[in-house]
Amino acid sequence: MPRLNKVIEVMEQGKVAFVPLGTAGSIGEAQWFADSPYDGVIYDMEHNPYNPETLRLTLQFMLSRRQIAERGIAPAVAPMVRIPVNGRENNNWIIKQVLDIGVFGILLPMINTPDDALSALMAARYIQAQGAPDRLPVGRRGHSPNIAVRYWGVSQPEYFAKADVWPLDPAGEILLMMQCETQESVKNLRDILRAMPKPGLILISEGDLSVSLGYGGDPHAEVDAAVQEAAQICREFGVPYGSPQVSMANIEQRIADGFSMLNLPMRDMALYRRAMELAGRA
Repeated sequence: MPRLNKVIEVMEQGKVAFVPLGTAGSIGEAQWFADSPYDGVIYDMEHNPYNPETLRLTLQFMLSRRQIAERGIAPAVAPMVRIPVNGRENNNWIIKQVLDIGVFGILLPMINTPDDALSALMAARYIQAQGAPDRLPVGRRGHSPNIAVRYWGVSQPEYFAKADVWPLDPAGEILLMMQCETQESVKNLRDILRAMPKPGLILISEGDLSVSLGYGGDPHAEVDAAVQEAAQICREFGVPYGSPQVSMANIEQRIADGFSMLNLPMRDMALYRRAMELAGRA
């Protein structure tokens, strides 16, 4: 059976995934994303209101009967979400809620320490079967998958087999993306990657890094150096890494630097076509 999460599918093939950020709550935007050429979309509920019902409605309007008839149940564009809580806050209930709604991935802000990363990972996992090779770290997610089962279009046993984090579980369809966006996070990144087995993706966020370094969001050579340091650490550990700050000015360099996921601006089709060309996906 083909993958349900296209972003994971693209990265497994060694290609660059293109995933813009969107705003939950707009029916028209949800329908546009569902028919767009992107691999996934991340609905930003960190800097927008956190409303689970709005997110659920948005995901429903990404469904297309024709698309399902032609492609099967796997969504053409994988819906994911950025949650509002920072890693140090450890509000695991929000991770549980968005997974129960049916998202295929979670972007986690401000992951600064190994404890931040492990807490998020454990919150996103069910307890695995006895003897499973990927049983550790032990999951903490509670059991109430009815909405997600229906949205994914699978049976409950199939959901339990697939609703785990990739690549820790090679068959998992849930992508955990952890934001490296402070001086502390860059400093601790090696320890984070040693502690957290096979993270899905590290999103290196230069905007917040600029603020953390005292540059108030403005680009600076020191900010770029921090981005490159984090990228190099990810390469050392064989971990995919991405960037949310992408434009015509840096797209060629981002792809040359080995970024596995790029957050392109919504509806910038000129940048999308250029990115696809540079990534060898045109």
